[in-house]
Amino acid sequence: MSAHLEEWLNLALRWAHVITGVAWIGTSFYFNWLNGRLEPPGKPEFGVAGELWSVHGGGFYRVVKYTVAPGELPRTLHWFKWEAYATWLTGLGLLVLVYYLSAASFLVPSEGAPARPSAGAAIALGVGTLVVSWLVYDALCRSPLASRPLVLGATLLSLGTALAWELSRLLSARAAYIHVGAAIGTIMAANVLMVIIPAQQEMVAALRAGRTPDAARGKQGALRSLHNNYLTLPVLFIMVSSHYPGTYGHPLNWAILAGLALVGVMTRHWSTSGTRGGDGRTCGCCRRRRVGSWRSLWSPRRVFPGGVRTGLTPRRLPTCA
Repeated sequence: MSAHLEEWLNLALRWAHVITGVAWIGTSFYFNWLNGRLEPPGKPEFGVAGELWSVHGGGFYRVVKYTVAPGELPRTLHWFKWEAYATWLTGLGLLVLVYYLSAASFLVPSEGAPARPSAGAAIALGVGTLVVSWLVYDALCRSPLASRPLVLGATLLSLGTALAWELSRLLSARAAYIHVGAAIGTIMAANVLMVIIPAQQEMVAALRAGRTPDAARGKQGALRSLHNNYLTLPVLFIMVSSHYPGTYGHPLNWAILAGLALVGVMTRHWSTSGTRGGDGRTCGCCRRRRVGSWRSLWSPRRVFPGGVRTGLTPRRLPTCA
C-alpha cells in the first residue's frame, strides 16, 4: 500500500470512527441521563414506570418508560445499535492499519524493553487481549458479583490495571494504551451485540407472540448499558492519549491510565447523578440523588412497577434541567 493511499485511508477511518463514536456516546449519555430523571407520571398509567417532560429546539417532549413493555407494539420502533457496531468496526480498522500492518514500527517495543516479542506474537497478543477481555468481563457480570456493584467495579478496575501493566511490558507504550482502549471498546460493543440487543429482540418477539416479556433479560440489558456509559470517558481519554506522550510514555504509564480512568468514571457518575435547577442552584431532589447515588454505582437504578425509585420521594420539580 502506498504511503499516500494509507494516509487517506487512515483519515477516512479516523473521521468515521469519531463521527460514529459521537453518535453512540450521545445516545448512551442521553438515555442514561433520562433513566436517572424519570418521575412517576402525573396521571397513573398502567405499565408505565416513569415519565419526563423536557423542552428543546422550540418544542416540548414527553418521554414515557414502561416497566417492561407496552401492551402492543407501535408502528415504528427505533433501534440504537448501528452506532456501536460502526464505532467498533472503524476502530478495528484503525488498529489493523496503524498497528498490525506496521507492527515492527508501532506495535513491538523498542530495543531495551523488558520483553520484545516478534511482530506476529505481538499481533496475536493484541487480538487475544480483545477476545479474553470480553470473556472475562461477561463471566464476571453473570457471576454473583453482579449483585455487588461496588465489588464488581473494583474487580474490573483491578483487572484493567493489571492488563495495562502487562501490555506496557510487552508492547510499545502507545500500543499498550490503545489496546486497553480497544479491549474496553470491544466489551462495550459486545454488550450491545450479545446482551442488550438480544434482550430487546426477545421483548419484541414476546409481544408479537402474545407472551409476557422476560423482565430479567431487560434488567441485564439495562445493567450492561449502564456499564457502557461508565466506560465511555476512560475510552475517550485513551482515544486522544496519543497526543500526550507524558501519559503513555511515563515509566508508570499503567498507573496513570488507571488513575485517569477512575477520574473518568467518577466524572461520569457525578455528571449524571444530579442536576441544576433553572435558577442555577442544585435542586432538592438532586441533592437527595447525590446522597444515595454512590450506593448505586455500577448498577442500574431500581424502578418499582409504580415508578418510585428507591430512596426518592416523588415530587414535581419542573425547574430540573
